[in-house]
Amino acid sequence: MIFEDWGPIDYQAALDKQLEYVEIVSTGEDHSGFLIFCTHPAVVTTGRQTKPEDIFSWQGPVIEISRGGQATYHGPSQVVVYPILNLKKPRAGRAAQEIRGYLRDFEKAIVETLHHFDIHAEGNKSDKVEDTGVWVGSQKIASLGIAVKKWITFHGAAINVHHDPAAFVGINPCGYKSETMISMEKFLNKKVNAEEFKQQLRHNLEKSL
Repeated sequence: MIFEDWGPIDYQAALDKQLEYVEIVSTGEDHSGFLIFCTHPAVVTTGRQTKPEDIFSWQGPVIEISRGGQATYHGPSQVVVYPILNLKKPRAGRAAQEIRGYLRDFEKAIVETLHHFDIHAEGNKSDKVEDTGVWVGSQKIASLGIAVKKWITFHGAAINVHHDPAAFVGINPCGYKSETMISMEKFLNKKVNAEEFKQQLRHNLEKSL
């Protein structure tokens, strides 16, 4: 995979760029894909399962997108990951065109990264769409929502790294109350080095995906 860190980037600009990369991967038969890291200014995005009650007092921008899942928040307190991969290419331990396996591998890489920081997390343990993601007990620390075009993945995951009390206010993220969400810093009760986190996350994603 080709790794790129886009840094802070407007959500729509990042989406447009992802779609450009989807076309690059889809037309290159042997292309290894891209692994993108970035952060976004505060925005709420609505997925295909979004319900009217999911957004009730959010004051910022809202963007409707094609990923699965319900409404969720993206903001500068998160590390956002966009793998752009060809699911037609079989990978170790996973058959080609197997979306559920891809999601589980994605969750596993985030879980292993959190374990490195002494956060004992786990991936989705049910068949409910809203439970997709990474959990610490009954609280959610990472949200996953993907889309697939021409068997190329885009969209991805948002991991709550820094504590931001304004994040998730005014929405029911993934259909849950805002207090369901937790950050690494809130759980550990100390600052987290985002660069160290990204280095470990990149290693685990490149190994799993």
